[in-house]
Amino acid sequence: MAEPKRAASGQIVRADGARFVIVEARYYEAVGEMLLNGAKAALEAAGATYEIVNVPGALEIPAAVRMLCADGAFAGAVALGCVIRGETHHFDIVANESSRGLMFVSMEDLLPIGNGILTVENEEQAIVRADPTQGDKGGDAARAALSLFHIAKRMDLE
Repeated sequence: MAEPKRAASGQIVRADGARFVIVEARYYEAVGEMLLNGAKAALEAAGATYEIVNVPGALEIPAAVRMLCADGAFAGAVALGCVIRGETHHFDIVANESSRGLMFVSMEDLLPIGNGILTVENEEQAIVRADPTQGDKGGDAARAALSLFHIAKRMDLE
């Protein structure tokens, strides 16, 4: 199956001075490093600042985002992690519940969140998706958070 191709972005959307939190579950070191590099590059290109917070696993990401952003210290969040299918149903639980949790926090708190939690069949797929020169899903997650930040700002929700 072919990977969808990202439309070329002609202009970097600025977010000068906006402060984001990157919450990452660094279970797979190489994949996590690539996701983080992509997210940092996207935020830096937009002029945003960020703080990095590590959590044990993908299931902890939504709660950490909500706790960290509850006081308004961050304009948005970027969630990074990787869940690789195994032999049990644990994959489905972690993949579904981490995504559901992020969507809940985003909608309940009107918080710009970019979901960069990969859900893949194997490590090879994860590397292709995470690598900033290939899939750049960490960068995509940061750009999604930036896009939502601009909508919130336009609607005076921030």
